[in-house]
Amino acid sequence: MSPTRIRHLHARRVWDSRGRPTVEAELTLHDGSVGRAIVPAGASTGSREALELRDGGAAFGGLDVQRAVQHVNTEIAAALCGVDASDQGALDQCLIELDGTPHKTRLGANATLAVSMAAAHAAAASAGLPLYRHLVGDAAARRIETSPLHASIVPAAADAASRQPRGPATLPMPQIQIFGGGAHAGRRVDIQDFMVLCPAAACFAQALEWTAEVYRAAGQVMQRRGRLLGVADEGGWWPDFDTNEQALETLVEAIEAAGFIPGEQVAIALDVAASEFGRNGRYRLGLESREFDSDGLIEMLLRWIESYPIVSIEDPLAEDDLAGFVRFTQAAGRSLQIVGDDLLVSSAALVREAAAAGAANCVLLKPNQRGTLTETLQAWQAARELGYAGIVSARSGETEDTTIVHLAIGWNVGQLKVGSFARGERMAKWNEALRIEERLGHCARFAGAAAFGRCSA
Repeated sequence: MSPTRIRHLHARRVWDSRGRPTVEAELTLHDGSVGRAIVPAGASTGSREALELRDGGAAFGGLDVQRAVQHVNTEIAAALCGVDASDQGALDQCLIELDGTPHKTRLGANATLAVSMAAAHAAAASAGLPLYRHLVGDAAARRIETSPLHASIVPAAADAASRQPRGPATLPMPQIQIFGGGAHAGRRVDIQDFMVLCPAAACFAQALEWTAEVYRAAGQVMQRRGRLLGVADEGGWWPDFDTNEQALETLVEAIEAAGFIPGEQVAIALDVAASEFGRNGRYRLGLESREFDSDGLIEMLLRWIESYPIVSIEDPLAEDDLAGFVRFTQAAGRSLQIVGDDLLVSSAALVREAAAAGAANCVLLKPNQRGTLTETLQAWQAARELGYAGIVSARSGETEDTTIVHLAIGWNVGQLKVGSFARGERMAKWNEALRIEERLGHCARFAGAAAFGRCSA
């Protein structure tokens, strides 16, 4: 019996950062190695995401996950007993076939992803490797091609001891929320995330240091002006602004107050999350009581790009507005990272469709949008083949699980977005990346501005 075959699988209900139920899976191999993983949940979701299974009814507002937990403990556990956890692709294919639906609606993406991630952790433990090192071998085995924006991953020998990347490992550029809005802050402002990134930082640790200063300065500026209402879902400041653009003005002021040069040392990234306030080519900004068509929204965003040091915009148009997405990409895609989240939902097929149409140039990778690590990796593989950049992303309902940090490093994605610089479920991930950078020492390389090489700060 192979030591990496699954001996036991168990799921339990645990709690996320909103105090809502979610699924944790714990998987034990025949050699005694254990892997454990918890699944997050989003507030703003794309219509083509894989679906988490919730119980409905009165308990916890219908959000309980006992059915998903039961699926893991019965049907999935029976099907995977004896399966080799070291073959992530085969294990995930078992989960896909067992569910049998396009969007994991039978077993639930929260059930399948918990098991998929737990298996990766167990296989890494069995090999005596940190997860990111184990994932390097998995990604290389799948022959992910190189792109102009990312360094290659070279396959090593098949044995676990040699699953090491040749050359330095890349620490991702962090995108960190300063102001929360949209579905993350009671829609107090329409734009969902006002974030910073640090293209001039020398390493991951320095990028966090600079962001900490900007976060603190932003809170002080808002408090002085009576604009601070608290902390949003992902840890960013909950603002009391009169317009969406006022948030941009305040963010630039905070960057300067922290002692940095906007656009050179610290730049701005936005998650517009336009699907939250747009439908059928019409967009309504509730904060300002203004309504636009696609071209009107594009015109506003282009004006912002000219006026502020913005280098990345996520979901500038709604997921049902592909034509608008294409027009925005044509207008701004040479100098701006344009990220597809709701448009692409971590789907290889949708990445290819968007690329054929000329929409976006970067994919957001959220494992729970697909329900297995393999399907998420396939989306990244498709993106790299087509020259897209990538960002591994958390969800607004998060946990202490740090798997996505290892995905960003092991798959060499180059960018990581986990929310703000506050709240334990966010800091657990930033701190995990710090530990990995320290452990790598001189072998660590920081992605820096090369992670979004199309974009000039």
